[in-house]
Amino acid sequence: MSSFSATTDSSWGQVVRAQSGFYTVRMRGGQSVVCRLRGRLKKMHRQGDVVAVGDWVRVTLLSDGSGVIEAVAPRQRALERRAPTARGTYQQVLLANPDQLVLVFACAQPEPRLRMLDRFLVIAEKQQIPALIVANKVDLVGLERAQEIFSIYPPLGYPVLYTSAKTGYRVAELKAHLLGKLSALAGPSGVGKSSLLNAIQPELGLAVGSVREKGGKGRHTTVVRQLFPLEGGGYVADMPGLRTLALWDTQPEELDGYFPEIRDLVSQCQFNDCTHTTEPGCAVREAVAQGKIHPHRYESYLRLRQGEEDDE
Repeated sequence: MSSFSATTDSSWGQVVRAQSGFYTVRMRGGQSVVCRLRGRLKKMHRQGDVVAVGDWVRVTLLSDGSGVIEAVAPRQRALERRAPTARGTYQQVLLANPDQLVLVFACAQPEPRLRMLDRFLVIAEKQQIPALIVANKVDLVGLERAQEIFSIYPPLGYPVLYTSAKTGYRVAELKAHLLGKLSALAGPSGVGKSSLLNAIQPELGLAVGSVREKGGKGRHTTVVRQLFPLEGGGYVADMPGLRTLALWDTQPEELDGYFPEIRDLVSQCQFNDCTHTTEPGCAVREAVAQGKIHPHRYESYLRLRQGEEDDE
């Protein structure tokens, strides 16, 4: 959790739910208080989300049991996007202070969409959030085949945890990765996120799913963001809209910095503005030719640079 969570000041708490200008704050003493923003904070809201789920805030309690958010602690990191508006750039915060981004993909049924995984990893790199890859449904293909599918990632520094919600394989280990942390969960539909959450904690996946349905994409649907507490400590936050985060505020020339196997070679290219596509003397293309960079990852880089979607 955020280093600020170590404070013992009882006037501080963490925002665990946000909807329509109301914020539910889990206070240090354990009680939950529904709060509104202090007026001066509302004025700051024009440039971006002053308060988001995951933020640590200072609350003044009112006589009716509600509260007012007086201050917001500095964020360690955030899942955010910057969108251009008529007034400039608006900073939308999907989740404040995540400790990790847990990316759940299936080994089969559906087939793993590794280009989507690469896109998520770029987001994690850009926003400096540690990533954990969970390869679920290992029972459908066997451990050896599952490790072949995801073999690209551990050498790059991305740990892969192989699980089966159906058999319970390594579910306890996944729970251990989640306890005491604020984890953002993301992945395509049908990969078994809800099943894994239910295996970790009965009905947790059902609770996440119900909020996801209420926060759909319809024009008049109210967006709900919420943290779900884990027995033993920690929270999980479902991020069904992470893919739409896309790379709105990422320039093509930035991308090589978000591929670990590419960024260390950039300085060795002949040209300072090398795009790693057609230029002579490109250290990245040479590494691909020598098998030092996996062709799949290089293709993902090219597609992202060209603004292509990750469907395969």
